[in-house]
Amino acid sequence: MSPKKEKGSNNRYKARLKVAKLHAKIADCRKDFLHKLTTQLVRENQTIYTETLAVKNMMANHKLAKAIADCGWGEALRQLEYKCQWHNRTIGAIDRWFPSTKRCNPCGYILDKLPLEVREWTCPSCSSLNLRDLNAAKNILAVGQTVLACGLSSSGDMSLTDLAILG
Repeated sequence: MSPKKEKGSNNRYKARLKVAKLHAKIADCRKDFLHKLTTQLVRENQTIYTETLAVKNMMANHKLAKAIADCGWGEALRQLEYKCQWHNRTIGAIDRWFPSTKRCNPCGYILDKLPLEVREWTCPSCSSLNLRDLNAAKNILAVGQTVLACGLSSSGDMSLTDLAILG
């Protein structure tokens, strides 16, 4: 007898229910985490800036697709948007073409290329050590605050034309 369950058998039905329960539990855990995280972000901050990413294009990279899908970026952004509106907070989106990871936050120097595997880099202009994600977060915050302060967009969303004005 094969180790697989026979089609139409009661044991196969019970095994299918076990797997379905496990998948439902994982999905519920992910939803719970996203709700808690987005609620905490909205409660602790008056303004939140995000970077618009082409998630669909990023999913084409088979090495990253599973990790990106597990994160639930689209759902997190959707929850942030409605919770910001609900709590009367501002949410802004930085254009995906803004070089947030390649721009040195202290001096503004922009690298020509920065491969994904490089997690930290030293600026050739000011010699400061930049951690990729932290540097990007600082740049997104700075651009978001500048656009918000200048009042370039009444909705709080930043477009490519808004960033070109800052150029």
